Amino acid sequence: MPQGDKSSYTDKQKRKAEHIEESYEERGLSHEEAERRAWATVNKQDGGGKKSGSGRK
Repeated sequence: MPQGDKSSYTDKQKRKAEHIEESYEERGLSHEEAERRAWATVNKQDGGGKKSGSGRK
């Protein structure tokens, strides 16, 4: 299954996803499932990648 383009994420978001992924792998999840859940968590917490424009948080 193709993964989405991660270039629109900040370095901080990428590091956060990496740490979350490691945590999931320590709990026994496969690498693919851990990566999927990590990015889903980052998206939920931060609302996705970099966004620009007036009125954005």
